[in-house]
Amino acid sequence: MKESFCHPLKGWFLKQKEETKLLFYSIPAVVVALFVISVVTMNLLANKTIYENEWLAIDGGILVSWLSFLCMDVITKHFGPRASFKITIFAMSVNLLCCLIFWVVSIIPTEMDFTSFNEIFGSTWFVLLDSTIAFLISGLLNIWSNYFIGFIFKKNPDGKLAFFVRSYVSTIFGQFIDNLIFAVLTFMVFAPIYWGFEWSFVQCVSCSALGAIIELLFEVFFSPFGYWVSKRWKRNCVGQQYLDYVKGEI
Repeated sequence: MKESFCHPLKGWFLKQKEETKLLFYSIPAVVVALFVISVVTMNLLANKTIYENEWLAIDGGILVSWLSFLCMDVITKHFGPRASFKITIFAMSVNLLCCLIFWVVSIIPTEMDFTSFNEIFGSTWFVLLDSTIAFLISGLLNIWSNYFIGFIFKKNPDGKLAFFVRSYVSTIFGQFIDNLIFAVLTFMVFAPIYWGFEWSFVQCVSCSALGAIIELLFEVFFSPFGYWVSKRWKRNCVGQQYLDYVKGEI
């Protein structure tokens, strides 16, 4: 019984390993690099609030978070949702590694005063936890909503309208969920305990909605470039070996 269970499980893991290796061999490195950089810098920039009043608060992470979702949209369009999710997990893993390195550096004692540096690069553990949970859930929602919206455009799935609708709808949905989960966990669950203040749920929702709208505007501005990349990949048969593999042709 145990051997019969382990055999298909082992086969599944071997298949996933081979598929993942082929994906990283096939996907353009520039897009992966931009995706990883945006995820890492998003958490660093989130330490600075660039606008705040009694109802709203916007942090610096909003300036690059749109890039993460645009990369996910382009990858999902060409390579499929499973590939996009694997790249998302990879980006999150790199982010966690970077945060660990930043934290180790921040606790190393020195004679000079690096308080500001330590506060930024050795950020509170629950901020990292909240951002990881929020990005994982919102990333999944963004990827699969983008994928399923594509079925609406069966007559012209590669057209501009299909790409832009998929990108805009999935982005504002994913960004709102990402912002909301992060705000609720950080400012309603942990902040009262560790920082001595808290946000109301209304503040969390309003900040999340405004943030999603601003991030969507960034993507609207840059999405024509994403569409151009998507068309170029298709025209040049980028990653065709991976696409054939997942279709079971090789």
